[in-house]
Amino acid sequence: MLTVAPRRVAVPAAGAAAARSYGARVTFRDADPDQPAPAGGEDPPSGRVLPDAAATVGVTPTVAGRGPRVVPRRRKRSTLAEIVIVVVLSLALSSLIKTFLVQAFYIPSGSMQNTLAIGDRILVNKLAVRFNDLHRGDVVVFTDPGGWLNDGFVPQRTGVARVVHDALVAVGVLPSDSAGDLVKRVIGVGGDHVVCCDAQGRITVNGTPLVETSYLYPGNAPSRIRFDVHVPPGMLWVMGDHRSVSQDSRFHQGDRYHGMVPVADVVGRAFVIIWPVDRWQLLSRPATFASISP
Repeated sequence: MLTVAPRRVAVPAAGAAAARSYGARVTFRDADPDQPAPAGGEDPPSGRVLPDAAATVGVTPTVAGRGPRVVPRRRKRSTLAEIVIVVVLSLALSSLIKTFLVQAFYIPSGSMQNTLAIGDRILVNKLAVRFNDLHRGDVVVFTDPGGWLNDGFVPQRTGVARVVHDALVAVGVLPSDSAGDLVKRVIGVGGDHVVCCDAQGRITVNGTPLVETSYLYPGNAPSRIRFDVHVPPGMLWVMGDHRSVSQDSRFHQGDRYHGMVPVADVVGRAFVIIWPVDRWQLLSRPATFASISP
């Protein structure tokens, strides 16, 4: 009869003791009795020691007979850091877009009705100014040239609400309340001769009458104030679409710029209404301005 002697496996003293102290199992598979046992924590040629307390990182004590539990100690900290980085980069990108490309504005008054309603949010293309892409018929946002700010109500905020709102506006997350800005339609650009009115009561630009029915507020006359102006280079003559309530170039002919708006004060050209949803529309240039000679 052939007798097979049981195989003996050498267990490193340090590894076995540490494993017992942590209540973990010591497991060998198919160990070769002719090879010396490795140092604690190393893999035998065809077996594995789990765990060696001196060589294992991230292992917590467990109940005897169960495997070790590994706790991801750095996961929460790394996730929080990633969130902070994403938020900071998003705010930085939003600020850059607002500064150089597009800015949102809130409409607080009715001077541009019905093209723009009170409470509308619009986007303004700032590159239009940088590339001299302002034309007759464009709706533009501009900084107050001086003394125009009685045109409309601006929401008042105090305390924390004001700080938070101003911060979000600064980075472009919220639209500006237009506290120091106005929105009007360009009627004349540098070099134009703008007159009110011809025999039919129409405003003329370089002798060409404007047909304003597509954007003029219903029931309003083109203008009840007479004027005859030559627009200097680098200036704009602007008017609101709701002529009976708009304090525009007509009302400031005695001011520093004689009712004109410097192109340098223009923030940009409004090109779309983005809010509310049922008001969404592109702001195109009315066809009547295409017939005006340079």
